[in-house]
Amino acid sequence: MTGVLEGPHGLDATVAPGRGRPVDLLFRLRQAVAAGPDRIAVRDRNDALSFARLDAATADLAESLAGSGVRPGDRVGVSLPRGADLVVALLAVWRAGAAYVPIDPAYPDERRHTMVRDAGARVLVTTAAAGEWPSGVRLLTVGRPGAPADRRPAPPVPVDAHAPAYVIYTSGSTGTPKGVETTRGGVAALVAALEEAGMYAPEPRVVAWNASVSFDASVQQWARVCRGDTLVVLDEDERTDPARLIAALDAHGVQDLDLTPSHWPLLRDELLARAAEGRALCLFMGGEPVPEGTWRELAAERAAGRLEALNLYGPTECTVDTAATWIDGGTPHIGPALPGVRAHVLDLDLRPVADGVAGELYLAGPQVALGYVNRPALTATRFVADPFAADGTRMYRTGDKVRRRADGAMEYLGRIDRQIKIRGHRVELGEIEAALTRHPAVSAAAVTLHHGSVAGEQLVACFVASDAVDGPPTAEDLRAQLATQLPKFMLPTVYTRLEALPLTVNGKVDLAALPAPEADPTAAAETAGDRENAPEGEVETLIAAVWSEVLGRDRVRADDDFFAMGGHSLIALRVVARLKKQFGIAMSTREVYRHPQLRDLARHVETLRAAG
Repeated sequence: MTGVLEGPHGLDATVAPGRGRPVDLLFRLRQAVAAGPDRIAVRDRNDALSFARLDAATADLAESLAGSGVRPGDRVGVSLPRGADLVVALLAVWRAGAAYVPIDPAYPDERRHTMVRDAGARVLVTTAAAGEWPSGVRLLTVGRPGAPADRRPAPPVPVDAHAPAYVIYTSGSTGTPKGVETTRGGVAALVAALEEAGMYAPEPRVVAWNASVSFDASVQQWARVCRGDTLVVLDEDERTDPARLIAALDAHGVQDLDLTPSHWPLLRDELLARAAEGRALCLFMGGEPVPEGTWRELAAERAAGRLEALNLYGPTECTVDTAATWIDGGTPHIGPALPGVRAHVLDLDLRPVADGVAGELYLAGPQVALGYVNRPALTATRFVADPFAADGTRMYRTGDKVRRRADGAMEYLGRIDRQIKIRGHRVELGEIEAALTRHPAVSAAAVTLHHGSVAGEQLVACFVASDAVDGPPTAEDLRAQLATQLPKFMLPTVYTRLEALPLTVNGKVDLAALPAPEADPTAAAETAGDRENAPEGEVETLIAAVWSEVLGRDRVRADDDFFAMGGHSLIALRVVARLKKQFGIAMSTREVYRHPQLRDLARHVETLRAAG
C-alpha cells in the first residue's frame, strides 16, 4: 500500500501497522509557526530567526525557485556556508516540492561539478560566483525579509510519500561518487520513529547542528526545527575548535548535540565538567562504531544521571537512522530496529539466521530510499525485493555484518566489503584507488585503513610507479592530485611505493600482505639536512614538540608538512588545543590547513600573538 503524506490537505501516509501516521515535516513546521511565531527557530553566530521570519524567508525563496523553473520532483543544488541561510534554503527547496542536493563549498571543483551534472540540477542556491559552476546552471541567493510580510506566505507544494526529499552523495567504489535519493515519506517516518522510540523529547529542545550537510546524519538534527525545536547552526570555526564549540553550547543553552565517537575524546573533559555541574546534555552519537571504553564511560555518566548519549545506526540508503539505543550498560551494540523499520539478518541464500548467529543486515520499511541517481544496475543490486513482504516492496542490502541478541538488540560486527568509516564519513577505498591510478605516473594502487596507537585511523596508499614516465611520483605529487578530486577526509596520509602489489593465488590484490606504514620514518640517524632545518625559537620548538607527540614522530623538521606526516582533522584539533593552552591564542583547524608547514604555522602563530 502506498499513499501520500498527511498534511494540510488531510492526505494519509504509508504507515506500519500500529503506528501513528507520519506527517510531512513542512506541515509540522507550519504548525510550529502557528503555535509560537515569535519563538526562536534558528540561530547562528550572527543572527536569530523566529518561526515567523523563517516561514517568510522560506516562502520567499520557494517563490524564487518556482520562478526560476523549479518544479515538483526537480533536484536543486544547495552550496552555502553553514548558517541560518542554509536552513532557509533547504526548507525552501522542500517548500517548492523539490529535492535538495547538498554540495559542500569546500569540495574540489571537479567533485562539485560532477555532483551538479549527475543530479541534473538546473538551479543552484549559492553565494559563489557563476564561473565556479557548470555553464547553464541558474544561481540564486537567499533573501531575508526583515519582517513577516502582511500577506500570508503561500503554503508548501503538496507532495506524496514517494516524492524525493534530497540526494546525498557518498563515496563510490568505481571512482565516482553516487547519489542516494530519499523520499519525503522516508524523512517523515524517520522523525516519527525517533519520537515514538523516545529518542526525541516530546517538548521543544535546543538542538546544535554539528554534522556536515553533505553527511546524512545532518538530517536528523537540522530537520528538528520542523517539529518546533530551536536549531543552533554551528559554523565551521565552532565545529573545528573545541573551545569555540563549548562556548557556543554554553551561550545558547544547547541541550542536544550530534557528534561522532571520534569527536568525543576532544570534548569529554569540558562536557563531563559541565555534566558534573548539573548542565544536562544529550549526545546523538553515530557515523562509526562506539569504542568499548567510550561506551563504558558514557554508560556510567547516564547511570549517575549526569549525561545521556544515544548510539544511532543507519545507512544513507535508509534515511539516516534505522536502529538506535541509549548507551546504558553492557557492551557496545546498535540497539533494536526503530519503529516501522524491518530488520532482517540473513545468510547468503537470504534465509534468516538464528539469534546469536552472524549474518548480513537487510532493512525494509518506509525509510528505504528510491535508489541511486542514474545507476539502475547498482540500484537493482543493492535494493532487492523483500521476500518477507507480500506487497512488492524492497529491502536494502547494507553490507553490514551483525548478530541479533536474544533481547532484539543487534551487535555490529563489521563490513563484508571494502567500504569503511573514517571519522564519521563513509568511504569506498576503490574510489581513492581509482583516483590514484589517474595519475600518469601510477600504474596500480591499493588503499587500506590503518589503526595506529598514536595518530589513530589513517588511510594508507600503496602504489606502483608507471614505466611510461620519468621517475616515480612523490607523496606530495599524489596528494596534490588527489586534492583536486577528493574531499579532505578521503586523502591518504601515507604513500608507499612498491615494485608490485602482492597478489593472492587467485590473482587479486592481497590486502593482508600490504606493508604497514613505518612507525616513525624519522627514526633513522640524523642527517645534515635535519640539522639545517631544525626548529628554531620558542614557537617553532613548541609546535615541533606538539607534532612529535600527536603524530608519534621522534624528530620533526621546520620544513615538514603536517599532513604529509600523517596529520588529519582530529589530530589538527589536538594541535589547536595545545597552542591555545600554551599561548592563549584561539585558532581553528582551518588555519592549520592553510599553514601545513611547521615554519609557516609558527609565523602565523607569532602574528596572532603580536595582534593579541
